[in-house]
Amino acid sequence: MKILIRILTLGYMLTLLGGCSSVMTHTGGGDKGVYPGTRTSVDHLGDDSISWGFKPLIALDLPFTAVMDTVLLPWDIFRTDKSVKSRVEESEQKNHAINSVIPPSDYQ
Repeated sequence: MKILIRILTLGYMLTLLGGCSSVMTHTGGGDKGVYPGTRTSVDHLGDDSISWGFKPLIALDLPFTAVMDTVLLPWDIFRTDKSVKSRVEESEQKNHAINSVIPPSDYQ
């Protein structure tokens, strides 16, 4: 009976731990693309300004965040407008902005 209680408690704790970075990035707003929680966790692991005490927790949470990001992948794809048309329009706007700054050449 004690073993069952320990297993259930451990399972409950792992469930509570699951996907913290994914939940934070999905509820924080903004356009983060796909797998935002996983990318945030990896960025935090490499960031020197994050306390060394949090890095093991981030590393422990990383697989759960990846699973949560995979579950939320359809929502991320729906939310992200990266169609061919939108990419071409964005590229044309950038080129127009660059070309409007560059003066025409008088070379003939």
